[in-house]
Amino acid sequence: MSDKCNNNCAECGEDCAERREKQSFLEAPNASTHVGKMIGVVSGKGGVGKSLVTSLLASAMRKQGFETAVLDADITGPSIPKILGIKNRAYSDGEGIYPVSSQSEIKVMSINLLLESETDPVVWRGPIIAGAVKQFWTDIIWGDVDYMFVDMPPGTGDVPLTVFQSLPVDGIIIVASPQQLVEMIVSKAFKMAETMNIPVLGLVENMSYYVCPNCGEKHYIFGDSKIEELAEKFGVAATARIPIDEKLAALCDSGNIESLEQSWTDAIISAVKEAPARFSGTESATLS
Repeated sequence: MSDKCNNNCAECGEDCAERREKQSFLEAPNASTHVGKMIGVVSGKGGVGKSLVTSLLASAMRKQGFETAVLDADITGPSIPKILGIKNRAYSDGEGIYPVSSQSEIKVMSINLLLESETDPVVWRGPIIAGAVKQFWTDIIWGDVDYMFVDMPPGTGDVPLTVFQSLPVDGIIIVASPQQLVEMIVSKAFKMAETMNIPVLGLVENMSYYVCPNCGEKHYIFGDSKIEELAEKFGVAATARIPIDEKLAALCDSGNIESLEQSWTDAIISAVKEAPARFSGTESATLS
């Protein structure tokens, strides 16, 4: 502590151990943006169906009449526009950039909506990618949104850290698959959320089982389900198990996932609705 300390940390630039206030990195949204709850959808590794789960959750909320949005923070591997069948480009005016709506009016912003071609690669370094994600929050005119889902890239690197620090995330959903390795991966995602003081609202096990079309028996192709065991270990009440189903792949490929009627995510949706909103007005996210 400096001998000139006046005990007002807000006016002090010293990085001393006795600082009494946590530093906020929360970014303010566009003035026309009002979001009720923001939910991150995360995974510790790629290829587990995180974007599918994001789309299912957003679609389920929209079917219940809520104004819903998806912020696609997976800059180098964006999947949301294709899954939701969005082909239009985003547009802007003097006020800012506007998201593009899906068939059921889910508002979406993704890097693919700003590129000349959806196959154009994004060859950017980490800080630029993280900056783009922040701009999806600060520069986009989202309007009034009840629930915004953030589809994050896998892992615990720059972008998840940027989202947790800069956006008012009220909670996260962790997506995994049944393999033994996944317990370690889920642990990493959970511990990162814990470090950043972000509640884990639910666990989703994708590719959990396959139902034989002839006999109706469930086959656990990737091993026995671990979801209940992991939920108990981490103290998470809401879980979901999504089967391996060729219809899901077909609906994603055709951009018609919103037409699917499903109950797999009902417990997760209930947990999201019941979770308290952590941010309102000018409240800020802080590091632990």
